[in-house]
Amino acid sequence: MVDRVRAAAGRALARVTGQALGAYQSAVLRIGVAGTWLLFLLREFPHRRELYGPESPWGWDLGRRLIDTNDAFTVLMWSDSAVWFEISYALALAGGLLLLLGWRTRAASVLFMVGVLSLQNRSVFMGDGGDNVIHLMAVYLVFTRCAQVWSLDARRARRGGGPGPGGSTDGAAGPVLWAVLGLVLAYAAVAGHLSAGWAAAFGALWAVQGLWWAVDRSDPQGEARAALDTLANIVHNAALLVIMAEVCLIYATAGWYKVQGSRWQDGTALYYPLGLDYFTPWPDLSGLLAGSGTLVMLLSYGTVVVQVAFPFTLLNRRVKNVLLAVMMLEHAGIAVLLGLPFFSMAMIAADAVFLPTGFLVRAGGWAAASAARLRLRRRSQGKAGAEAGPTLPQPGAGSARAAGAGREACVVAVPGAGAGGAGPAGGGRAEGEAGAGWEVGSAEAAGAGPQAGVGAVPGAGAEPGAGAGAGAGAGAGAGAGAGHGPDAEVGRADGAGAAHGPDDGAGEVRVPPPAGPVDQARPATS
Repeated sequence: MVDRVRAAAGRALARVTGQALGAYQSAVLRIGVAGTWLLFLLREFPHRRELYGPESPWGWDLGRRLIDTNDAFTVLMWSDSAVWFEISYALALAGGLLLLLGWRTRAASVLFMVGVLSLQNRSVFMGDGGDNVIHLMAVYLVFTRCAQVWSLDARRARRGGGPGPGGSTDGAAGPVLWAVLGLVLAYAAVAGHLSAGWAAAFGALWAVQGLWWAVDRSDPQGEARAALDTLANIVHNAALLVIMAEVCLIYATAGWYKVQGSRWQDGTALYYPLGLDYFTPWPDLSGLLAGSGTLVMLLSYGTVVVQVAFPFTLLNRRVKNVLLAVMMLEHAGIAVLLGLPFFSMAMIAADAVFLPTGFLVRAGGWAAASAARLRLRRRSQGKAGAEAGPTLPQPGAGSARAAGAGREACVVAVPGAGAGGAGPAGGGRAEGEAGAGWEVGSAEAAGAGPQAGVGAVPGAGAEPGAGAGAGAGAGAGAGAGAGHGPDAEVGRADGAGAAHGPDDGAGEVRVPPPAGPVDQARPATS
């Protein structure tokens, strides 16, 4: 028994020190929190001066008085200049964008934290609850290795072969950014803008960044680099554990406080905010929901049950995943019904640390494959426009124009006689409509997906006694336009019945495939 416990403890210790756990979960948290903050700053950009700047009701003198009492950090108290405020707001935007992209993430996470703390501590009364979540996560993300996947740093490391020259620390951007931040830190410390605690914290972060870069460049495979990796893994895993505990604490406290409220006990709590103008961006929808007492009661009780139960469901993965999906849907409903999108986005991003790794890997693969198909389709459309030449009319079958631009627009077959026919178009549909704005019938490929042929075949007769194609024969045949995608095949135009002229039933039109190599889409992997 003792040996088993020791073996299990040894395996757990090796796992905690040997790798940074939750690579995909921390990446989703990074992207979600940074994206939420960035969108909030962009949305409030026209009102930034009233919220955090010189025109705020919470004036600079009041802010200074509060900062002196709670010792909070904000660079906006370094000067009351409007220019300094604009610079600080721009740096907050830049920090959110850099962290979202995962570029020089160690430095970007510190810049992101500085931006969040500076604006939120400047005006503490501006927020909707989501600001508290972003505030906490901004601090925690500094201690995580949240750019292992889905980041520019990860891509640079893959292309360079890992740590060392040419890898994650390659280029002059890192040292330049480190030097600039060091100068700013030195100025703030000398000018007395930082308390002793904040100066020590930022100084330690700055020194660790420099040490990491130096070791990674000089001895990427040595013992010093391995020791730094082990230390970073321990800090990352501890920070991720704190984030999970924080999310559980948020839900547990919210749920147990609701249990004590009389409105939550009788199941009517949700009814009251639906009647407030501030929380009803869609009055008709809110009125419809508030008009159903049963639905209000179920949602009120359900909210309490889910929030109280979630921390306990971590012991059962399947139940946890079900409740996690329910809570994310709940926050999506709050965003729509109560008009609190940024609060909901922040909570969904925090919830993402509990998502299964397999689900995140599949979602990332699907997104990468979709992006690859989109790029391939755009290249194919460009080739189609460059390679398309004039089309000569064929006797008896009208004029079939190959104007397909779909990725797999193999054959657009439009049965003759003008109306209602539909044929396969590489996955889309080609629907013939008689007299759709032309004197003769038109057949348009009505598919807009990546496998839908796009083209017009003016060859189907529209009026009784008229030939199929203006002056180009009398066959109401089926026109086929072959696309110029990488998988385009030969088009056909078969003279198929219903002809009223001597040129009934003409032959076929063959469109040669485009020259050059065929590009194949390969799903990218993260």
